[in-house]
Amino acid sequence: MCHDPTSRSSTREMIYKPTFAGFVDVDIEKTKKISLRSLIDHSVVESFGAGGKTCITSRVYPSVAIGRKAHMFVFNNGAEDVKVSELNAWEMKAPEMNDDIIF
Repeated sequence: MCHDPTSRSSTREMIYKPTFAGFVDVDIEKTKKISLRSLIDHSVVESFGAGGKTCITSRVYPSVAIGRKAHMFVFNNGAEDVKVSELNAWEMKAPEMNDDIIF
């Protein structure tokens, strides 16, 4: 499982864009399935593999994929075919801010 901000997540130049990866310790021959949940906001992507056994968090700097222009891509760079049985996306609501708080 990995985040690859260099190819699609961030098109801006001169920013630090490392690739993050994590090994998901699951016997895929036995389970035949693996879950992946990704939470994406304006500048952070968090992905949880195999019910949270592996977690990756990374920063992204979108300049084009904002609002209705945002898209999610699932890809497989492995040697075997993978079937995506379900893919859902929801738009997050804007936060409610309390301007009365004094620090």
